[in-house]
Amino acid sequence: MGSFAYAAPENLAGALTVLGEHNSAGQRIQVLAGGTDVLVQLKSTDAEPRTFLDIKKIPETKELSLDGDHVYIGSTISCAELFENAALKDLFPGLVEAVDLIGSTQIQGKATLGGNLCNASPAGDTIAALYVNRAVCVIASKSGTHEIPVQNFVTGVGQNALGADEILLGLKLPKPSIGTSDAYLRFIPRTEMDIAVAGAGVSVTVDSHGRCTEATVAIAAVAVTPLLVPEAAAALVGSMLEDDALKRAAQASSALARPISDKRGTAEFRRKVVGVLTKRAAVIARARASGKRNGELN
Repeated sequence: MGSFAYAAPENLAGALTVLGEHNSAGQRIQVLAGGTDVLVQLKSTDAEPRTFLDIKKIPETKELSLDGDHVYIGSTISCAELFENAALKDLFPGLVEAVDLIGSTQIQGKATLGGNLCNASPAGDTIAALYVNRAVCVIASKSGTHEIPVQNFVTGVGQNALGADEILLGLKLPKPSIGTSDAYLRFIPRTEMDIAVAGAGVSVTVDSHGRCTEATVAIAAVAVTPLLVPEAAAALVGSMLEDDALKRAAQASSALARPISDKRGTAEFRRKVVGVLTKRAAVIARARASGKRNGELN
C-alpha cells in the first residue's frame, strides 16, 4: 500500500494550488468537505492512496449568509449547524429536515450539505430538496468562479460535474416569496439512520385563496440521479391541491421513476411509494406555504 497525505490550506488560493500541483503531477487527490464517508470508502470500495484536501478552513466554504434576495450556504458548514439555524429553518423547512436526516447525531457534527451533494448518491436526501428550492452551485477554479443549477451538478451514481481543478464553494438559493414553502419526505426500512428506498421533495406557492400558482417536484432513490418531475408540478399548478390534483402528481412521479429492485425494495414497490411521498409532501408544503402567507410560524 502506498502512502496517504493530508493538506488543509487556510484560503482558496492555497487549496487551488494544491489541487493543481497534484493534477499536474498525476497524483490522486480527494477533496473533503465533512469527510464522514472516507472510512466507509476506505474499508469497502476504495483503499487506494491519495492526498486528502480538507477545505474546511477556507472562509468561502464556511460562510452562511441570509441577507439579500439569496441565501448562501458554504459547502463545509455542518448539518448540525444548519439544523440549529432558526431563520434558515423558517425559509426552507423541507431542506433543513432533509439535512437532519443525514446520519446520527455524531455524524451531524461533521457531515455537510456540500459533501452530501458531491457524493452524488441517488438516495441523497438533500439533493431532491435542493432541486425543488432551485439551488445553484458556486464553483471555484484557477480561472475564477462560476455557477451551475444543482440539477445539472449530479451526473450519475457517485459522479458530479466538478472538473479536476474545481472546488464546490457553496450553494445559493433564492429566498422563497410570500406563500412559498417546501417539504421533503423519504421512506426507509428502519425507523432511523437508513438509506432512502424512495424520497420526494415538493415546493409550492399558493395565492391568497389557497390556489397553487407555482410548484416544483423532485424524486430521489428511484433512478441513477434524483429527478425533477415537471408533469407532477404541472398537475399541482392551478389547483387547490385537492385529491384529484394530488393523485395526478403522484402518478406523474411514479411514471417517471426508474428504480431497481434490491434487498430494500422492489422496483414496483419503489414506484408506488415515490408517488405516495409526492402526494404527502405536497400537502405538507401547501400547509406551510399557507401559513407563511397568513404570517404564521412553521
